[in-house]
Order: sequence, then C-alpha cells, then structure tokens
Amino acid sequence: MCNAFSCIIDRALVVTWKFGIDSHEDLIRIAGYKDDTLDPDKMQFCRVEISPKNGDYLNPDKWVFKIDTDVVPTWMGEDHEQKCWRAFRDWEKELDTILIRKPTIHPFRDVKPPDEITDDHITLLKEWDSVRASVRDSVSASVWASVGASVWDSVGASVWDSVRASVRASVWDSVGASVWDSVRASVRASVRASVWDSVWAYIGSFFNLPREAWKYTENIQCEGYPFESSVKLWEMGLVPSFDGKKWRLHGGPDGKVLWEGMI
Repeated sequence: MCNAFSCIIDRALVVTWKFGIDSHEDLIRIAGYKDDTLDPDKMQFCRVEISPKNGDYLNPDKWVFKIDTDVVPTWMGEDHEQKCWRAFRDWEKELDTILIRKPTIHPFRDVKPPDEITDDHITLLKEWDSVRASVRDSVSASVWASVGASVWDSVGASVWDSVRASVRASVWDSVGASVWDSVRASVRASVRASVWDSVWAYIGSFFNLPREAWKYTENIQCEGYPFESSVKLWEMGLVPSFDGKKWRLHGGPDGKVLWEGMI
C-alpha cells in the first residue's frame, strides 16, 4: 500500500493527486498515462510519495520526499520535486481540516493538577456525568464510529490507517494504559469503563468533525465537540472515575484521588 501523500508527475511538471487516493495505480488511471516501459528516457511519469519520517501524522517530525520506483526517469529533476512539494502543501491543508494537531498530554505526567478542586472543576465533572448518561451508546463507540466514518470517507484507507496508528501510539498505547494503571492503583476495577470513556473522549479531540458527525450524541445539547468537558478536565491534569455511586477526580504522578463525592 502506498503512503500518503502520493502523486505522479510527468515531464511537463503536471502533478496528478487526489485527496483520499494514495494508490499510484489509481492515479495513473485517472491521468490516463500508459505504464508500459522501464526505459528512463521514455517513461511518461514518475511515482512520488511524501510522508512523515516518524510515521506520525499527528506530530510529524519531518516530511520526507521519496521517488517510489526502482527506475527513475532521466527527466526527473529539482523542478519536478518542488512541484510535488507544492501539491503536497495543498494536500496537507485538506488534511488539517480533519486533524487537530496538538501535543499529546499525559494528564498525570505532563500537567500539574490544581492545588484545590474548585466549583469550576465540579461543574465540568457534572457536565461530563450528564454527557455520559446521554450518549445513546458508549463513548468509545461514538468516537470510533464517528471518526472512522468521517475520516475514512475523506482521506481513504491508507491515511486513515496511518492516522489511527498515530493516535493509538500517541494516546491509547502510551497514555491510556498508563492512566488506567494509575487509577486502578487507587480505586476498584469497577471504574474501568468510566476511565476509558475519558481516554476515548480525549482521542476524539484530535479530530475536527462537524457537530452532526458525532454519532449517538443527538441527546447532548451542545454546538461543538460533545465530550469537551472531559477533555478540559484531562488537560487540567484531572481524570474522572465513577464506581456507580461516587465520582472521583484523579491527578498527580500517581493518579491519586484528589476529590471524591456524589454529584
């Protein structure tokens, strides 16, 4: 499978690319070229990819230009590479309408929790309690279905696979499991679902989708991201947990309980 960004370019500096299509073979068909020679003097086009060196589409370290063919046309030069880069910048603008590029925050490591839990924090917690109760399905199902449908339809399989891998590596694997382990050390395993709801809410915050695209949230009255209350707490260094009776707010290096009570 090709990596995004993929394009083809011909001798006359004409670049063919399409957002959501990363297969060079599909692009060749769209452009109407014939892939019938390995003679570098006669080749009609050149396959090109531009992708993040670290494979992370959320937080790329460096975008790398690659000619994706063993035989390079003799006419392929600096002007052709620069034209591909310009096409890539247009593609990147479209990607940025979907992805929200921001640093990945570990709430127990990267943020100092508030010295005191105030009414403002409890208000956010109450809002999160109401939101969880109003989701027609689980928060994880809502985020996964919403992001999967919208991003897949927009950017195609290979970009979605790369984005999903980036989010999973940045949030789910490196942050989510650690958060759960810290909370589990403080309270019973019965809070598992509520903690993972916060992880999923944070994952969803990396995607810019229209309000109506968030599935199973029609009962939640808001104009923006329906799970924003949880994200705000997360970015303050607070992760809620709920055991069926009491809510707790966890924070600090060990994810200890900073507040507990009924709301």
